Amino acid sequence: MKKLDEMTLQELWQLFPIVLTEHKSYWADWYDEEVVQLKNILPKDTKYHHIGSTAIKGIMAKPIIDFLIIVNSIKELKQAASLLEKHRYIKMSVSENRVSLNKGYTENGFAEKVFHLHIRLQCDEDEIYFRDYLNLHPNIAKEYEQLKLNLCGKFKHNRDAYTEAKTDFVKRITDLAKQKC
Repeated sequence: MKKLDEMTLQELWQLFPIVLTEHKSYWADWYDEEVVQLKNILPKDTKYHHIGSTAIKGIMAKPIIDFLIIVNSIKELKQAASLLEKHRYIKMSVSENRVSLNKGYTENGFAEKVFHLHIRLQCDEDEIYFRDYLNLHPNIAKEYEQLKLNLCGKFKHNRDAYTEAKTDFVKRITDLAKQKC
């Protein structure tokens, strides 16, 4: 059996398809439990936010808990990523001001609990605006859910295309949410 880091992107997408499930109240508990673990790893002034569809009430979501982790500097961002890698998180992507890591991906598929950590600097928090707007506007949240359901069937084994196809909707709603502040 191949290790995850030996698999092609297509093999990974086959092993980890996009699957949407009904909203589960225990996702908030999973988030809270993981934050306790993260607080034992990262500096005290680190901020944590539950983002993504599992943080939006009443809509279907991939059963993956997304975290937005806010740090104060590039140095802290790099240090946080390094500390998390030492604690079984796998680095997914890196750019100048962002690092994404995950936990819960195995050679046999998804573990029971799957987490995506998005480490960012302050003021790079658009996901919070999006989440809050959808929680305040359930009709827009249902539009988002329908979009995701349509895309899930089309891009079940292509996470990049799935995410890209949601981008215009997410940007439009995030911009609207920021105007309301």
